[in-house]
Amino acid sequence: MSFLRPSVLHQFLLTSISLKWMPCQSWGFLRWPGLDGFFRLLVLVLLWSMCSEIRFIPSSSMYPTLRVGDRVFIEKASYYIRSPAINDIVIFRAPKQPGTSEEVVFIKRIVAKAGDYVQVHHGSLYVNGKAQREDFIAARPTYTSELTYVPEGHIYVLGDNRNNSYDSHDWYYSQSCTSYLKIPFLF
Repeated sequence: MSFLRPSVLHQFLLTSISLKWMPCQSWGFLRWPGLDGFFRLLVLVLLWSMCSEIRFIPSSSMYPTLRVGDRVFIEKASYYIRSPAINDIVIFRAPKQPGTSEEVVFIKRIVAKAGDYVQVHHGSLYVNGKAQREDFIAARPTYTSELTYVPEGHIYVLGDNRNNSYDSHDWYYSQSCTSYLKIPFLF
């Protein structure tokens, strides 16, 4: 039974061919990576903070997709690569309106882009004269809006809770035709 002594078993495990490739034969890999590793970690944290953000939902304007108190992870980099698309949910600073401050951040869904004509009537959203099928809204809109042209460089956004959302259909009536949303700073 001398074969089972700890020193023989230990020697067998260290010299076994199947274990020689393992980098953790010593515990030195657990030490602090040094100044170089610290700078790598610092760059990673800075990139993370510049390209992402966590926010919470303060209102029911996007219900049922997003509920009050939900937390959302926002990535900021994709719109540098591609342009916003229909049905994207975007976060933006509030357009200059009486009664709103610049710190207010809205979260809405894009329903039309530049060059589109938008109208809400008979409980449906019409983009370029075609009724949109929207399975994600809380209820059909009870309001009507006039036919609206979305100018170049702008988008038209609505909340999923159409009857309880301060969005592009309200901004149209409160200001002139230039009041459509342009995303000045994406989060």
